[in-house]
Amino acid sequence: MEFCVHGPRANWKGFLRLSLVTCPVALYPATSESEKISFNQLNRQTGHRIKYIKVDQDTGDEVPNEDIVKGYELEKGQFIEVTKEELEEIALESTRTIEIDEFVDKSEIDPRYLIRPYYLRPDGKVGHDAFAVIRETIREMNKVAIGRVVLTNREHIIALEPIDKGLVGTLLRYPYEVRSEQEYFDEIQDVKVTKDMLDLARHIVNQKAGTFDPEKFEDHYESALVELINQKRAGKLIRPKERPKGENVVDLMEALRQSVGREKATEPANAPKKSAKKPRKAASGQKEMLMPIAGKKQAKEAGAKKQPARSQRRSAWLGPNVC
Repeated sequence: MEFCVHGPRANWKGFLRLSLVTCPVALYPATSESEKISFNQLNRQTGHRIKYIKVDQDTGDEVPNEDIVKGYELEKGQFIEVTKEELEEIALESTRTIEIDEFVDKSEIDPRYLIRPYYLRPDGKVGHDAFAVIRETIREMNKVAIGRVVLTNREHIIALEPIDKGLVGTLLRYPYEVRSEQEYFDEIQDVKVTKDMLDLARHIVNQKAGTFDPEKFEDHYESALVELINQKRAGKLIRPKERPKGENVVDLMEALRQSVGREKATEPANAPKKSAKKPRKAASGQKEMLMPIAGKKQAKEAGAKKQPARSQRRSAWLGPNVC
């Protein structure tokens, strides 16, 4: 596995345009999966990694990349080939320009249409004034700008809104990509919920009320993976843990009353909110825990003393394969 430490790489470069106001911009992914533990596929017999090759389905011969073309299957076994040059011929204006088409209220955007976020910033030293005008106009109007952009050879709708000194753009799905809820909800029974049930449920909600703070989020599965790998490296016997069993709810009102009592017992209503067990800084360096066989606690203490930069932690864990 290779990892570059030269800073973020733009997924797309072009222009942002609002009517006659244009500026060069670059689009960067706003999220990352690189910190998560990933596995390789191995041959159980030899312990060697599995290598995938592209072969002709009929002859079984390996096919070099330069001989691979795209094809659309009209019917079984019958394809129409489409070349890279032909795809470039139908390139849209949005291939190089994000044209803002309209402004809408954020509340109007159905969350089912959201795909993934990107950061948008000026590209180079020119165009910062035009970028600021577009950004502050969107901010002042308290709207979301809707435009179009071509990524991975497909045109996407993108919703732009200000964030700090830049813009965050969220790709949106097309209507044909969103399934109707009626396919799933038609068979849900119409149930009459009594006022007493709602009052008890509201009480539970009030006891659990808090503020949205991503710093409190912890990936328990990732932590369990780290612990599992450390135990295997130390040669410890892995014993399966007993899985929690679900309980059948016989009396809904009684279950609600018991829930209220349990919440009161675990935390008083006027008690301050608990801080996160593990802040995100520790979570982002979880892979560093794999280095010492001694265990998780020692690795955390060592990491707290060093606290290197994120890119340095990553490259140290991965070893010499750094570009």
